[in-house]
Amino acid sequence: MRTRARLIDAAKTIFERDGFLAARIIDITATAQVAPGTFYHYFESKEEIFREVAQAQEQRLTAAEAGRAADDAADASIWERIRRSNRRYLERYREEAALMGVIEQVSRYDAHVNSARIATMKHFVSRAERTILRLQREGAADSRLDPSFAADALGAMVARLAELWLVQNYRHYDFEEAVEQMTLLWANALGLRPEPPAPGRNR
Repeated sequence: MRTRARLIDAAKTIFERDGFLAARIIDITATAQVAPGTFYHYFESKEEIFREVAQAQEQRLTAAEAGRAADDAADASIWERIRRSNRRYLERYREEAALMGVIEQVSRYDAHVNSARIATMKHFVSRAERTILRLQREGAADSRLDPSFAADALGAMVARLAELWLVQNYRHYDFEEAVEQMTLLWANALGLRPEPPAPGRNR
């Protein structure tokens, strides 16, 4: 188990450094400090180990925070829950931006990796859809919105902006300002009432 874990950790390092196409199994085994033939005792191919690396990263993106989830706090407003959710996703994406760039590329042609990416999207979308439905029942969100469509569109906005910004360096944003702008877009799209100003928060 330790050897297998070392190979996966080494593969992550090599994929981040070299990308998927240029990564070599011999470099993975050298980084893991195992004999080249050892690789094939655990994995059949570079594609197989990459799928495991990608799956582990997708799980990190969707993992709950340690202890009680911050966005479940009883005193958190819907604005603050949206803000915390956006911040958490963007922080985790930023922490592994090099790997996410490789995952995004490979997902375009590898069905297994694409399936993992879609599963992450569905995880966030299903949560958003439930929240939108609840807000509509409470009269806090625009009743004209289709909850599924709104959740898909807003989820795609977050995911694509993260890739453009943190992987492709399309434009530079201050991190906290990006979180605020994304939160504002979410709230406006749902038709939420304006958030009361908080001390020290820029608008």
